Amino acid sequence: MREAKFVTVAELVAAAALGESGALWRLEVADRQLDANLVRHLPGTGGSAYVEDEVDVMLVVVAGDGTLTLDGTTSRLAPGFLGLLPRGASRALLAGSEGLLVLTVHRRRRGMSIGRSTPGVAPEPCALHLVCERCHRHAIEADARYCSGCGTALPDRREAR
Repeated sequence: MREAKFVTVAELVAAAALGESGALWRLEVADRQLDANLVRHLPGTGGSAYVEDEVDVMLVVVAGDGTLTLDGTTSRLAPGFLGLLPRGASRALLAGSEGLLVLTVHRRRRGMSIGRSTPGVAPEPCALHLVCERCHRHAIEADARYCSGCGTALPDRREAR
């Protein structure tokens, strides 16, 4: 049986550096079925609309304000907002004047694998080359298409080969 580990949102926010954006917390248990992240967006930050093709995402607003545009429909975000962002839907998140603290939960994506290459198959590129041109954050996932900090589109992986 796994040992449970608990922490409060207030403790996570207090431990984060002032002005720090991006994931303040994420699930780290190796054999989990879900991914969850507590993400801070600084005031006025957000990104262009993008489509997540792989997973549905549950979004819970913990603190702050902002807007969510989902397939062209805009919703005001405030603490307590709970929404499902279905895979395949166009979405854009914009933090308001207070910034935005959100919890996202989704099915775990396919993991990265390390091993020998298969003859005739090009190896997947390392995610470290994916650096946001806007806020200079490194990608946190090998298949990242958008910056987890500000939402800016990252370079197409096929172009990096």
